[in-house]
Amino acid sequence: MTPDFALEKAAAQQVEDALGHGALVEAKQASDAEHAQTLGEALRIYRKAIGWSILVSLSVIMEGYDTDLIGNFYAYPSFARKYGHYYAPSNDWQIATAWQTGLGMASTVGAIFGGVMNGQLCARFGYRRVMMVSLVFMAAFIFIVFFATSLPVLLVGEILCGFSWGVFATVGPAYASEVCPTVLRGYLCTYVNLCWAIGQLIAAGVLDGLVNNKGEWAYRIPFAVQWVWPVPLLVGCFLMPESPWYLVRKDRLEEAKHSLRRLSSRSEDAINGQLAMMVHTSRLEAQLEAGARYSDCFRGIDLRRTEIACVAFAGQVLTGSTFAYSPTYFFENAGMDSTQAYKLNVGSTSLYFVGTVLSWWLITYVGRRTIYVWGQFALCCTLLIVGIISAASGSKGALWAQAAFVFLWGLIYSLTLGPVTYSIIAEISSVRLRPLTVCLARTTYQLVNIITQVLEPKFMSPTAWNAKGKTAFFWACTCFLMFLWSFFRLPEPKGRTYEELDLLFQRKIPARQFSSTQIDAYALHSSSQEGLTGQEVPVQETEK
Repeated sequence: MTPDFALEKAAAQQVEDALGHGALVEAKQASDAEHAQTLGEALRIYRKAIGWSILVSLSVIMEGYDTDLIGNFYAYPSFARKYGHYYAPSNDWQIATAWQTGLGMASTVGAIFGGVMNGQLCARFGYRRVMMVSLVFMAAFIFIVFFATSLPVLLVGEILCGFSWGVFATVGPAYASEVCPTVLRGYLCTYVNLCWAIGQLIAAGVLDGLVNNKGEWAYRIPFAVQWVWPVPLLVGCFLMPESPWYLVRKDRLEEAKHSLRRLSSRSEDAINGQLAMMVHTSRLEAQLEAGARYSDCFRGIDLRRTEIACVAFAGQVLTGSTFAYSPTYFFENAGMDSTQAYKLNVGSTSLYFVGTVLSWWLITYVGRRTIYVWGQFALCCTLLIVGIISAASGSKGALWAQAAFVFLWGLIYSLTLGPVTYSIIAEISSVRLRPLTVCLARTTYQLVNIITQVLEPKFMSPTAWNAKGKTAFFWACTCFLMFLWSFFRLPEPKGRTYEELDLLFQRKIPARQFSSTQIDAYALHSSSQEGLTGQEVPVQETEK
């Protein structure tokens, strides 16, 4: 008897014990039906799950909004006059560089602590209750930044708001991956990145509309806009169904069945089969390795899954996003005034929005691994071109050429790496450790982001390294290293159920062989149907 067969036998027995005789047959039928399901069928059957997933992910708009907000305030005369000091050589008011760095990283620091706590909180209390509490705190903390009378108060407010943003950024992809079938996972996980782009687009529009306002409302109104989200989202989270996977992990099977009814329009028999498949996956993972703590993410087969999630998420930053995600620097250095630069910033943000939408077409036909790996390669080449142009000439024409390729970088990023990473981190993690793994991945992203936020001003500042566009060479190197890592280490989760992914990792299948390896999560049932003894009957993966 093979190890896989023994694991399946133990898990199958536990499914039968929990749900009664015949439950394993229903589980296999549900698994086969999920593989055969088309996109059109999934959109029709799971329209309620899609709606709830979209609602939860809307909270990420708040994080994307603030990320684009605080850094652009430094150029606002009224903001600088309120919180800065008079700088005689330029005859205007300036925010000290140290405070710019501190304010820029404040929400990131808060998000790290919020994300770490969120992993344990979601594993214990579920996504619904954690989201509701986070939204209440978010609404309260906005008062601090809105009424801040000094930079220290503003800094504290940003840190406290970051706690909630750390929750929103991790709950969105995790919840989406748990309430929707395999064929929809990629679309709804990448929708999280679209919400990030929407937040930045709203921020860019608000800033552009108020750039010529000289009063204190030029910066107070953008802070006040953040109150638009918490109340309606709180009502939505109060009404939304809890993740059935969380309920299965807690052995609350009747509640899980009720949640499944609210998430789809399937028949009762189909819901019973889906519940049986979830129980089978949960029991299979329990056979592979027990425990649901952060330390378990670094043991056994889960260590590899944690590595993939964390490094893949950090790859978003290591592609040079701190340098290239906003081309305003190049516009201003090309001689454009701040008003026009902000308008072009709106245009670049709109481009990221369109790119994310187009990425949904891409993931329909191309695997996650292919998009990520070759997206890294394309971004690396684009950064090299920016660096070469900068090194060759310092003319205004060269600056415009750099800005154009930075625009191209943003389009490639929003088509590939930006959205697909959210799908990867949610799908690669095991069901049992998903809240913890996603939070570890997000924390890794934030830690790397802090390092890049310290390095990037030094690269660009005329009083420091003054590398300007040649900074792209450095990020091209980190991007190339990410390309090499992803080529050898990133597996393909597209089209796989969570049971199949568990077995693929348990067998230690190399990353480049994930898509071609044949696997049957119901080997015991298949062999008994065929009259075999302990011989696996593989099912060939099919692309949807």
